[in-house]
Amino acid sequence: MTAAPDGGRRRRKRRGERTVVPDAEFTSYYGKPILNTPEWKPLDIGGYFFLGGLAGAGSLLAAGARLTGRPATARAMKVSSTVAIAASTAALIHDLGRPARFVNMLRVIKPTSPMSTGSWLLAAYGPLTGAAAVCDVAGVLPRAGDAATVGAALLGPAVATYTAVLAADTAVPAWHEGYRELPFVFAGSASAAAAGTALLAGPVRENRPTRYAALFGAGLEAVARRRMESRLGMIAEAYRTGLAGRLMRSAEVLTAAGALGGALLGGRGRPLAALSGAALVAGSACTRLGVFHAGKATMADPKYSVVPQRERLRARREAAAAVDQGRGSGPPAA
Repeated sequence: MTAAPDGGRRRRKRRGERTVVPDAEFTSYYGKPILNTPEWKPLDIGGYFFLGGLAGAGSLLAAGARLTGRPATARAMKVSSTVAIAASTAALIHDLGRPARFVNMLRVIKPTSPMSTGSWLLAAYGPLTGAAAVCDVAGVLPRAGDAATVGAALLGPAVATYTAVLAADTAVPAWHEGYRELPFVFAGSASAAAAGTALLAGPVRENRPTRYAALFGAGLEAVARRRMESRLGMIAEAYRTGLAGRLMRSAEVLTAAGALGGALLGGRGRPLAALSGAALVAGSACTRLGVFHAGKATMADPKYSVVPQRERLRARREAAAAVDQGRGSGPPAA
């Protein structure tokens, strides 16, 4: 037997060597974010999300209260929806910087653009809910007021949820990847906020349907949020950590407490109903701000953009390889 060549000795040495190349960590060019981070103001965008949801769901509750003979609750929800949609539009315009930018979005109608559709939706919904409130408070033109109430209620669900579609249409990972569940999170949050406002502003004798609406909204938000976080994978970290995590946990506690308190105690007296309503409104606001800050967190850290893309690419390659392997292992041709 001959001795092993030098190459064998070299191979044995290499087995015991330590690599001088460190484990690769993901980074971006000069450590800069991959996505351009816009100068969004939390109170403007978070307020735009929250107030629009409150207004849209409030119009639905106003119409329901009007049809079921609860005039005080109907009036309170019409007024609150008018104030909320005006404040939501003002927050959007303030974030845009100039009112002319909002007006420019109304120059064309582009159904494929959530921003264009949302702008026209606000332009149609605002006058309707305003007319419904004015007619009710002033006691004039009852038929016109009822027609405006119905029109606002028909547009209400879209007003309450279109901001979720708008957010998911961006490249922000926490929003874009949650496109399936985020509209349901916003719908539940909006229902809870509107129910909370009704508990705050409406009389106790009329609040039974409102308490059911609070339970529905809280349940829908909780289920949709958990489904979204379970599907997002690593991106769900943004909803569980940092400022966004604290806001989302606060939202969960406040919304659950408000819904349960309203259901069990809201019919026993004005203070308990108002306390439950305030918790629901605060919980909804925390949800919207939490979603906003989760989006900012995933824009600032490039891993949330690149790592999921690499995982999807690898999954597609593995699926294609499995298909090719399946074709190659078929029965031979006759």
